[in-house]
Amino acid sequence: MASTSLLKSSPVLDKSEWVKGQSIRQPSVSILRCNSSTAAAAAPSALSIRASSYADELVKTAKTVASPGRGILAMDESNATCGKRLASIGLENTEANRQAYRTLLVSAPGLGNYISGAILFEETLYQSTVDGKKIVDVLKEQGIVPGIKVDKGLVPLAGSNDESWCQGLDGLASRSAAYYEQGARFAKWRTVVSIPNEAAWGLARYAAISQDNGLVPIVEPEILLDGEHGIDRTFEVAQKVWAEVFFYLAENNVMFEGILLKPSMVTPGAECPVRATPQQVAEYTLSLLKRRIPPSVPGIMFLSGGQSEVEATLNLNAMNQAPNPWHVSFSYARALQNTCLKTWGGAAENVEAAQQALLTRAKANSLAQLGKYTGEGESDEAKEGMFVKGYVY
Repeated sequence: MASTSLLKSSPVLDKSEWVKGQSIRQPSVSILRCNSSTAAAAAPSALSIRASSYADELVKTAKTVASPGRGILAMDESNATCGKRLASIGLENTEANRQAYRTLLVSAPGLGNYISGAILFEETLYQSTVDGKKIVDVLKEQGIVPGIKVDKGLVPLAGSNDESWCQGLDGLASRSAAYYEQGARFAKWRTVVSIPNEAAWGLARYAAISQDNGLVPIVEPEILLDGEHGIDRTFEVAQKVWAEVFFYLAENNVMFEGILLKPSMVTPGAECPVRATPQQVAEYTLSLLKRRIPPSVPGIMFLSGGQSEVEATLNLNAMNQAPNPWHVSFSYARALQNTCLKTWGGAAENVEAAQQALLTRAKANSLAQLGKYTGEGESDEAKEGMFVKGYVY
């Protein structure tokens, strides 16, 4: 197998980004490629961002989201992706239908017992329920911290090996300030990593800007499940990805106590014929966490990445069979919503049953965060995989 080397180009010294009057020198994108060349080190950049007056609030918010027995409901699908979900149950992609579905999710009775934070799309942050109540207020009444997706989606990165680049740094400071005023207290920025490519600088810049405007950044370097590679290859690449991400977070003076990490679990590729048990996934993933993640990070909120509802819960449960330095929990979208959406089917008479399906999954993952999930009584539907090659949302 060819060795993996980290290729970094020299810092770009003629372009400065100003955040509240502070000049930031920005290096260009870093890419992981599979080849035999040696690593080229990037020169350090001039950095001066701090969490400033929001430091105490950031730490408090991060600890609230990373509270025992609770995790994150990711409901930040773009309107286009939400339309695909609605189409799967025969509904048109209209604002009224999106509103009805999001109302169903946030108003599930007792959801706050299992969910500590909810990531919203911009439309949802400013949206009201079908009863005219602000969705942000409904979440707060449930004891759920509102969050916001701040990236502007993926575009191809010119000159790279099929890498995508996340848009949204332009104007992020002003948008983050507005989201804070609207009630959001944490943010999410998703960077997709197609093995073996990687880009971490954007995540670090987003994290620094978010903290400077009072939002706890969820740092999400997602390694896609696409491919036939085994679990060892995923582990190898993830080591480099996570090292790169935390290197740039430190370079940007991001306060680790005020972030949350949302990584992929270490699993084989979706098309790998050799599957891993929950115990193996836990062993590899926890080993990686211990090698790469400072204990000052309050929460590791894993994404499900196309695993079945049950598989994602079993893997999380296996990771919580012994105490960890961090709160090891979940930030699931499809792995919480899949059965719920199908149960609803767009019918008003099915809302209560759909909410119960959501609560069943939320409770199961709450138990998994505590290491007490057994998997008993799960439906066949909950065991169906949800992998989509090249998944975007």
